[in-house]
Amino acid sequence: MKFENLLKPIKIRNMELRNRVVFPAMATKLIADGGYVTDQLIDYHAARALGGNGLNITEAASVHTPSAPRNFLCISEDEFLPGLKKFTDAIHEAGGKACVQLWQGGIVAASNGPEVMCIVPSDFQTEEGVVPGASLDTIKEVVKAFGDAARRAAEAGFDCVEFHAAHNYSPHSFLSAAFNKRTDDYGGSLENRARYSLECIEAIRQNIPEDMPLFMRIDAQDDYLEDGLTIVDIIAFCKMAGKAGVDVLDVSRGNVVSAAMKFEVPPIDLPRGFNVENAARIKKETGMITIAVGRINDPQQAEKIIAEQKADMVVIGRGQIADPEFCNKAAAGEEEDIIRCIACNQGCVDKYMSPDAIHLSCMRNPAVGREKEYVLTKTESPKKVLVVGGGMAGIEAAILLQQRGHHPVLCEESNQLGGQFLLAGAAPRKGEMRDAAISRGKQAEKAGVDIRMSTPITSGLIAEINPDVIVIATGAEPITLNIPGMDLPIVAGFTEVLLGKTEPKGDVIVIGGGLVGLEAAEVIAEKGGKVTVIEMLDEVGKDLGSFRKVCVLENLQSAQINTMVNTKCMEIKEHSLLVEKDGKTEELPCDRVVMAIGSKPRAYEEIKAVCEEKGLPYHVIGDAAQARRAIDAIAEAHEIARKI
Repeated sequence: MKFENLLKPIKIRNMELRNRVVFPAMATKLIADGGYVTDQLIDYHAARALGGNGLNITEAASVHTPSAPRNFLCISEDEFLPGLKKFTDAIHEAGGKACVQLWQGGIVAASNGPEVMCIVPSDFQTEEGVVPGASLDTIKEVVKAFGDAARRAAEAGFDCVEFHAAHNYSPHSFLSAAFNKRTDDYGGSLENRARYSLECIEAIRQNIPEDMPLFMRIDAQDDYLEDGLTIVDIIAFCKMAGKAGVDVLDVSRGNVVSAAMKFEVPPIDLPRGFNVENAARIKKETGMITIAVGRINDPQQAEKIIAEQKADMVVIGRGQIADPEFCNKAAAGEEEDIIRCIACNQGCVDKYMSPDAIHLSCMRNPAVGREKEYVLTKTESPKKVLVVGGGMAGIEAAILLQQRGHHPVLCEESNQLGGQFLLAGAAPRKGEMRDAAISRGKQAEKAGVDIRMSTPITSGLIAEINPDVIVIATGAEPITLNIPGMDLPIVAGFTEVLLGKTEPKGDVIVIGGGLVGLEAAEVIAEKGGKVTVIEMLDEVGKDLGSFRKVCVLENLQSAQINTMVNTKCMEIKEHSLLVEKDGKTEELPCDRVVMAIGSKPRAYEEIKAVCEEKGLPYHVIGDAAQARRAIDAIAEAHEIARKI
């Protein structure tokens, strides 16, 4: 497929983009303390520009020094210009165009401590206390700051700028009646609530060249908010913004004060392209150039959006985090080689939000944020490497070893590659994980990896292959509880449930309220079972990232799945489960019990013994080392494959 629409150039004012693909603003933690550009940030963006991306937008750049968090990019003073100029030079050298997102954080700044000014339209309650609504002087100060930042953007060599008016940042909060309770000229009617944003837009427009495009990021609507913005309100506001000088509408969705946060970094639970129809309506009713956003991770999907005139451009953000060569591969007709984002959120947001994380990452691409460090180098001493296990860790290790010039032999005991990914792909709304496993297996085959299916490892086989190194990636198996009644016929494992090997009916109790337990519970409920989930900890879904957790808990509620926390299982009986809760014993009637308390590494003692007997170096990676999330397993595979 040629992707004629997706890869067609587009001209906006005097800026011409080589295609319709946008790498959007996404927080990275690749910023130096104080808001300065780093070489890591430049390398990260330049890799996507070299990969064929049309327009790179920086992460949110603070325009106003008193309200600028120290760990966010800054454009609020002239001292930031040298780094920003270095950034634009790198993007231009890579053949792309650069945009800076002009940002004032609104209530988001409240999480950065009292030293950071929080600018809100009306009094707002935070954990630290009530933040008062902005004074007229503060509004004027911020409007001027947007204008000054726009001037710096032009001086730094940016090709366009984007005004962020979504996601609870101050323009969105002023615009939405859910937050704006003012009674002066900046509150009340939509026209008044839009005044602050329009003044910012006018200040930006006055400080950039006439031929420089101005983008605006907006929410298509306010979800889960009383008195929130409707899409009709947004369309009316966009028409005002267009008259004030905005050229392009970047149509996002979500807010940080409700379950609508799930739309900001949409997990696998949300359908691909979930926000496209909103972009299409806004494009049609405003007549403005529009960008579609929201789980667009496939070139055919993107091509169809533009061909059907639902948008003029598309954001492919996490799709290009997962594979920086996304655009080049599409242009070369090699779409089957694209490493697809599956919206697991494990690296791009869960890791980013982890307090001990250095920067964002990606389950499918551990090189994120380390682009120069992780450039693959050919080995000077090729080795035969036996990779034991064809789960995702084993596949990744084998592909990288092959690319480096080694000779990997991948042996998988079953008749399928993919391991835990295949199992995960059987869970509700997670079919893309199964697709990813199958795709990566095909990519390993295409790369030339020697793959041997239905091949259990024995000492004889190791002797026959005669490897120089062994990588043990044998994966994990379910944990079972050591309680009376475990062997009763009413007991099943979560793997049998997810794979459809058993269909528990009637009153079903799932032991384990982690991810696999909740997924098994959903499968059972979908097939008519009445489900109760038992969890020892104080909440279910504790191993889930915040965005996925919102979606999973919503689905539990809609499926009417009951949960019991702080509850310990004591004994399984013929038709009941004995539990202890709050120091009291309780007997719960049930027809079936499903065990879902997690996984443990599979035994690999025989392989280890052969290695030690023969003096063979070996490495244990992924779930074989410790059952964890896929992001850890794949990262270990990359690390080992680069060291051998």
